[in-house]
Amino acid sequence: MSEISYSTRVLLKNLMENMADKIYLKDLQSRFILVNKSTAQTLGYASPEEAVGKCDFDHFHEEDARRKFADEQTIIKSGKSLVGLEERSTMGDGRVIWTSTSKMPLMDKAGQVVGTCGISRDITQFKEAEVQAERYAEEIRRINEGLEQDVLMAAELQKTFFPHSYPVFPEGARPEESAVQFHHHYHPSGTVSGDFCAVRRLSKTKCGVLQCDVMGHGVRAALGTALICAIIEELMHQEHNPGRFLDRLNQTLLPILRQEDIFLYATACYMVYDAKTGQVDFANAGHPTPLCIRGSEGKAEWLTDEPNPHGPALAIAEDASYQTMTAMLQPGDTALMFTDGLYEVESAAGEEFGEQRLLDTARRHCRLPLQEIVPALINDVRHFSATGEFDDDICLVGLKNQRFMNEEVGSC
Repeated sequence: MSEISYSTRVLLKNLMENMADKIYLKDLQSRFILVNKSTAQTLGYASPEEAVGKCDFDHFHEEDARRKFADEQTIIKSGKSLVGLEERSTMGDGRVIWTSTSKMPLMDKAGQVVGTCGISRDITQFKEAEVQAERYAEEIRRINEGLEQDVLMAAELQKTFFPHSYPVFPEGARPEESAVQFHHHYHPSGTVSGDFCAVRRLSKTKCGVLQCDVMGHGVRAALGTALICAIIEELMHQEHNPGRFLDRLNQTLLPILRQEDIFLYATACYMVYDAKTGQVDFANAGHPTPLCIRGSEGKAEWLTDEPNPHGPALAIAEDASYQTMTAMLQPGDTALMFTDGLYEVESAAGEEFGEQRLLDTARRHCRLPLQEIVPALINDVRHFSATGEFDDDICLVGLKNQRFMNEEVGSC
């Protein structure tokens, strides 16, 4: 027995002296009666013996010492252990340490509680890293919150780029009596987008309708639309020929969007419509060909049957040239522009809706009013989509010849 007892004491001593964890025994008044080397070093002693008889009030700020004392007195009275308590403590010299502590009753041979036994592991580095991570997370949260507010503000600003009212022909006519009816629909895939349209009066009989689709999504694309919106305000009134209009827009955008750290491009289609004659002149920069819906004839077709109706997208080529094409709209006819997000939608089988299916859909709805054709097209594409939603931004804008402007209301 004495040999076993001796071996046990040697083992206990070796464990206490070589463990990095702090091991300590306290009496009923929470005074140290035995500590290991790690505990002594933390408390500032050269040897474990110097700590004997001392208490936490000698080493920690009073608030922390009171908490430790209260915990130990609870253990002594209840006989129950305290396991895995994470504690933040301030030493007398101002150092802050974090420990994971377990304490249990210390009993004599008779089973009476004579004090407490504690083991504390220093987790200061882990807790400081955790606190720092929380600070970073909070900082990131604030940054993201700020960015979210900026994006929401950008979305509100972007809404102002779209038409809030349409010109009437002749001037002063009531909207329902205008010789030309307009309608547009805009649905971003995110908070902001790269789709944009504009409708402007150019003269007493002419209007300009522009649609653009800036590459990509989100804030980057939205900034492109803001830039184009600013440029066209003056340009639409200066240049009524659609081909030359796109030439000048391309030359203006090239030096801005083709810098080393920026690469953006945009597709666009621009139409100039004469309400007196029904003639629509248009040019295309890499944009989908507009639909022509012949309401009176009950059919739909592309606005042009030119074999190569598209010039290159804007801000791609310096020597780009854009052809002006012409079509005629009879009373009841509609010219409808749209972005590629409308038909680049896949079914559950992975099949794309495509332009031909869009044309077929337009044929089914060709006798509807302009304001009903647009939602009808959108609903049909949604029903085709595997998700019931659009993956890209969509924008549609159209004009309808209600009557030639020189005709009296009701004469057609």
